[in-house]
Amino acid sequence: MRIKIAAALASICLFGVLGNTWAEEPEPTGSAFCLTCHDTEDMPDMTGMVHGPSLRKTPPMKAAAEALASRVMGDTSNPRAPTCISCHGESKEHSHKPDNVKTEIKPDRTFGKVFGKFSTNDANERSRVCQGCHDRDPTRLLWEGSPHQAADVACDNCHQVHTNRDKVLRRTSEAEVCYTCHKAQRVQMNKPSHHPVPEGKMTCSDCHNVHGSAGPMLAKRDNFNDTCYTCHAEKRGPFLQQHSPVVEDCANCHSAHGSTIAGMLKVRAPMLCQQCHTPHVTGSVGALGGQSGVFSPAAAGQAVPQVTRMSSGLNVVNMWQGRSCLNCHSQVHGSNSPSVGTPLMLTR
Repeated sequence: MRIKIAAALASICLFGVLGNTWAEEPEPTGSAFCLTCHDTEDMPDMTGMVHGPSLRKTPPMKAAAEALASRVMGDTSNPRAPTCISCHGESKEHSHKPDNVKTEIKPDRTFGKVFGKFSTNDANERSRVCQGCHDRDPTRLLWEGSPHQAADVACDNCHQVHTNRDKVLRRTSEAEVCYTCHKAQRVQMNKPSHHPVPEGKMTCSDCHNVHGSAGPMLAKRDNFNDTCYTCHAEKRGPFLQQHSPVVEDCANCHSAHGSTIAGMLKVRAPMLCQQCHTPHVTGSVGALGGQSGVFSPAAAGQAVPQVTRMSSGLNVVNMWQGRSCLNCHSQVHGSNSPSVGTPLMLTR
């Protein structure tokens, strides 16, 4: 009985002290005031992100109690961290709705979907809010005029702020966000020969700088080849015998996002090679279908067929029957082996 009385007296004293403290506390300001309405259901845990170091996963609190909590949590725990007002503006009519207004008033600046509808602020305005803090990163210097900016893509189209798990910032889920717009690349990545993006070993930002680039198609380097060489350094050379299409652009032969052909080639050999190179011939047999001597029997002016079972393997018929140039020319990216004829770099 004495224990119960003592506990009751302790509770009265404790709540009396807190009650006086709450009564003396003014109305909370800044993010603390936002938390009086926006509980954890619409304000998820952000404690692991720099955008919300002063927020914690707690149920909604009374205004006076929140003022006390804000003093404990501290909006100034990280002076560089933004507050709700930093992004959404003062939003006075949203936080203190006028008496003569019945409908919900949106904050001064909204992002993504608000009340089931997309933000009324245009993409550039929304991105400028983010750039207020993120404009010093050298990877974002070329955002203005970049393909994404020109297409009215804003930061919040890809990034999530009110979460500890922004999908774009995780290698295993980044591509999923990109695929919401780039559906053709999703299909290509699901083809048999592809970069290991579906397996989580690579992601889109390994090759592309989505915030702007001087290279084509937002490549991280100034051209496709330099971007590819960041991983495929053995293909860079220099080689004694250069292969002109390789030096010009890797994409001449390869489909970077995926292909049904091994090595992510655009076309199977020998057809790929014959887009530039005339096939080997035997005994002055014509190189292209339809020219005299390509098919037996002998064409007019020829005494006997020149492509027979006794001909060597270097002829048009055998080439088109599936023999690949790569059986002999294995170093197609360049070679230091001496050439018995015209150097490879001069042949087409």
